[in-house]
Amino acid sequence: MLNALEVVTTVVVGLMVGVEFSVAFVMNPILKALPDDASQMGHSHGGRMLGAVMPFWYIGSLVLAAVWAVAGWHHDGAGLVITAAALLILSVVMSILLLVPINNRGKTWTPENRPADWKEQLNRWERWHYVRVAVIVAAFALLVTALV
Repeated sequence: MLNALEVVTTVVVGLMVGVEFSVAFVMNPILKALPDDASQMGHSHGGRMLGAVMPFWYIGSLVLAAVWAVAGWHHDGAGLVITAAALLILSVVMSILLLVPINNRGKTWTPENRPADWKEQLNRWERWHYVRVAVIVAAFALLVTALV
């Protein structure tokens, strides 16, 4: 049963990393290359879509890693899993404190009501998102290493 938990956790976290990596290095550059109205509307739509699912994915990943850490406490790699879980906690805290407030504002914007500093706010979100991606990539790498 522990093996199944390890694989499920690693796959769930890996898929989350893939989505967030794609947002940072594929979708955001595409959206930035569009004209302002299309760019802003694309960011708003993405914020609504991913803002609805990612909280469950982040919390679910954290719960799975925590269960793995408890269930595998006396197994090799437990320290790696605990460290990965700590990084996932950091990613959730970062999200709640730094990224979600910007996303919650941005997902309501339209070309008619967006603030004058909308680009600066998106740039701030992107900078924090890069840091969060690095954190969850590190967590994923630790989980993969713990499988060995």
